[in-house]
Amino acid sequence: MDGALVKAIGIKTLLYGGGALLLLWTFNAIKLVIGARGINPLIKQFFDQIASGRIDGAYRLTTKTYKQHVNRQDFLKFLKELQLNKYKNLKSGRPRIENNQILLTLNLKSEDKSTQLPLEFTFTKVDKDWRINRIARANS
Repeated sequence: MDGALVKAIGIKTLLYGGGALLLLWTFNAIKLVIGARGINPLIKQFFDQIASGRIDGAYRLTTKTYKQHVNRQDFLKFLKELQLNKYKNLKSGRPRIENNQILLTLNLKSEDKSTQLPLEFTFTKVDKDWRINRIARANS
């Protein structure tokens, strides 16, 4: 009888624990989706600005902190090194939240899909709008 009681309590505990983990995961997923609203339009605007030659417009989408570490000339040099005109397709990775920032890896692919350029973006909310706080080549 004691073994059956322990087994029943163990199964219930396991089910409650699993339910709690599922609830926690769901809460975090919803929090991430709601919190990340506005990032996709920002990414589109950023690459549209660059594609149309409005580099200053793209630079304005970054935070003050980014601008303190990367001046306009360095930004231009970085973009030139990336050779973004080679890439036509963009695939977004899974966003992650760290310290009230959202980290996202974007994978740029050439038109023939033979070449990829992974870029890591960090987004920070400034007032009510998202801004780019960091751009770097991702370690592949």
